[in-house]
Order: sequence, then structure tokens, then C-alpha cells
Amino acid sequence: MNMEVGNVIAPPAPRNLDEMKLPPVMMRDIVLKTMFRKNVEMVSELARAICLPIPVAQELVDVSREQKLVEATGTLHANSGGEMGYQLTDAGKARALDALAQSEYYGAMPVPLEVYSEQVKRQSIRNIQITRKQLIDAMGHLILPDMLLDQLGPAVSAGRSILMYGPPGNGKSSISNGIRDAMGDKIYIPRAIEYAGQVITVYDPIVHTAAEEQVDDPTALRRAGNRFDTRYVRCERPTVVTGGELSLSMLDLVYNPTARTYQAPLQLKSTGGIFIVDDLGRQAEPPQKLVNRWIVPLEESRDILALQSGEKFEVPFDTLVIFSTNFHPNEIFDKAALRRIFFKIKIDGPDQEDFLKIFAMMAKKRKMPLDQDALIHLLKHKYPTIDNVYANYQPIFLIDQMISTCEFEGIPRQMTPELIDRAWENMFVKEEHIEH
Repeated sequence: MNMEVGNVIAPPAPRNLDEMKLPPVMMRDIVLKTMFRKNVEMVSELARAICLPIPVAQELVDVSREQKLVEATGTLHANSGGEMGYQLTDAGKARALDALAQSEYYGAMPVPLEVYSEQVKRQSIRNIQITRKQLIDAMGHLILPDMLLDQLGPAVSAGRSILMYGPPGNGKSSISNGIRDAMGDKIYIPRAIEYAGQVITVYDPIVHTAAEEQVDDPTALRRAGNRFDTRYVRCERPTVVTGGELSLSMLDLVYNPTARTYQAPLQLKSTGGIFIVDDLGRQAEPPQKLVNRWIVPLEESRDILALQSGEKFEVPFDTLVIFSTNFHPNEIFDKAALRRIFFKIKIDGPDQEDFLKIFAMMAKKRKMPLDQDALIHLLKHKYPTIDNVYANYQPIFLIDQMISTCEFEGIPRQMTPELIDRAWENMFVKEEHIEH
């Protein structure tokens, strides 16, 4: 499903070393480490490995040559348009090993934090205006009351924070995913960023879905490679989903003592996208404590992270945070915390009419013929025993139970009052005392 939501301006590729805004020694060392680890000889290969345009990579090779760390091999590679080959000198190898001992990081040149912050503004989640049609298209598989879409639309377009609460099994998680699908545009995620000479890796294939890459033909006269800075990966807007496993430490920089580099915390990886805290109240840490951690970021659009040295620094906070809970908000938050969450939306179970619509839709999906007697039995005899409280998960649960029974009994898929009774037994556990 391809929907254009706004046009994100791509980060421009640097044209020379001055535009890089990185410490010169750091850039030179990354070049030496990359040549050493990847065994690359040609500038075009090196440029691809460090994700920079060829002229900038050539400038870096020239700097290293002046310092007698790199030398020309004297070999012209015929299969690559007669490119000159380069190799590390003994001094270059010694420097590469020394640099690797300080930090194992090599490959894509990092983007300075200040430069990345500019790109965050260009592709901010707050720039998105979502229409009712986009929300309906993304959630077409869900049967939702109109009033819910009335509330969700403005909440998503504001790009601030949303608390969804209500009884379990009514699609809070599905709605969160639908919000993500409605966004539909692409943004640029840096492979790594740099702050105070430290490298923080951001791009994570588990969190980020890369859009199809366009690979340039190296022999073409006009290359399109400078369309955008390839230190970034063009991706779908990211979605991070955490549940009961979320702890406060997951929101801190992760230091890798072996590689001597940092990994961005979850909320930084979700920049420009959505961070879903599912099942709030099931974490080891109390919900109030978790929300307190988000207060400054939510109010000021900036987060504070700390390096190993204890030095604190600011990073952009540009994420739509969706909290989802089965508890009533007043049970888990104080008034100050609730005030800071911009939108509070109750997700209730369906009424009888919507319940029947969901039931019919799921039966059709599962190729289960509907039976009037079975449905009347369900509504007249079963639901009154639970005060006619319907939930979105129940139709598929009951239908799948009946299918399993039919398959076990070796009979065609069918719905009968008796099969409804058997399915109902499995949906609830009878209250009883069990002797230990």
C-alpha cells in the first residue's frame, strides 16, 4: 500500500571534507580501519564502504597519503575504468591497529549529531497530517466505531502522545499498528551518529525496514548516487513495540566495551516514527516511574543521554508515543502524569451489532458457514452469563475453537448450539477452588 504523506526532504550528500563537520583524525582513522578490515584497494570501493561520495573519499585518501599512511599500489584496475589502487603502508597498518584498539568501529562514516538534528526537523513526525481516509484504509480490517476515528485522527496528526486504555482483547495493539501503516511515507535513518568523538550506531535492521535501494552503475556518466547522503538508509517510519519487558535501562545508551562504541536506545531508534508501550502496568517498574522518564522528552521534544564518562548531552526526541493499558489511568498515574499525556482514548468492547459484524467477517475469512440457531443460542444463552460484555477477540476465538472440534470429529466445518457450548467452555475458566 503506497500512500504519499508529505514529501520528506532528503539529507544532501557532503561535497567536500569541510562539509563533513567531523574531527579530521576520526575520519582518517575510519578510512584506515575500513581499508584494513575490508581489504579495499580502490577509491570507488572505499567510498561505498564508508558511504561517502567518491570525491570526498578521494580527499580522505589524499590526506592519508600525505601522512605516509597510504600509498598507491601502482596498479591500474582495468575492470574498473582504470582506477588507481591504494594500500596501507606499514605506518598505516600500525595506525589502523592502534585505532582499532581504541574503537572497533569502521565502515559508514557517522553523521554529526548537529547535522542529524537538522534532518530530524525535515522529516518530523509532527509534520504529518493524516486524513480520515488514510486511517480508514490502514484499519479497514478492523471494525471500529466512528467516534474512535474522530479521536484517533487528531491525536496522530498532533504527533505527541496517546494513552489507549480499556478492557483486554479489544484491539489496542491492532490500532497502534494501523496508525503506523497510515503514515506510509519514508524517512532517512543514519547508520551511525557522532557526538564528542564517540560513535553511536542508530540504524537497526530489527527496528528499521529499509526501502528498496537503488544501486548506481559505476560506469554510468551521470550517477544518481548524490541524490541523498548514503550515510543514511531510506526507511519506512520506524515502529518500536515494547511490552512487559520494558525497563528504564532500555532507554539509556548501550555501551559495547569490546567494540568501544554505543548503540542508540530504543526511543532514539524510533525517531520520526512510533514508540508503543504495550501492556503498561505489566512491567517490573511502576508505570508512574516509566512515564516520569518520558516527561521532559514529551514536553520539550528533546531527550538527555549520558556517555560512559558521565557526560550528558541532548538528542532530538521526535516520536509519537502510544501507551496502551488494560488498567484505568487513575489506577496507575497521578494527575500530573496524566496531564502530560496529550490524548486519552478509551477503547471499549463492541456493542452487539458490531460484535455480529466482526463474527460474520471472521466466519467468512475462516470459511465457516453461519448458522442462525447457533448465533441465537450464543446471544440468548451464553452472553447473558457474562452480563452481555462483548470483546473483539471473542468471535475469532469461538470460530477457531469450533473449527478445531470439527476437524477432530472428522465432520465438515459447521456451527451448532452444541459446538458453541464446547467453544465457550474454553474461553473462560470456571471459578473454583483447587486443593494443592
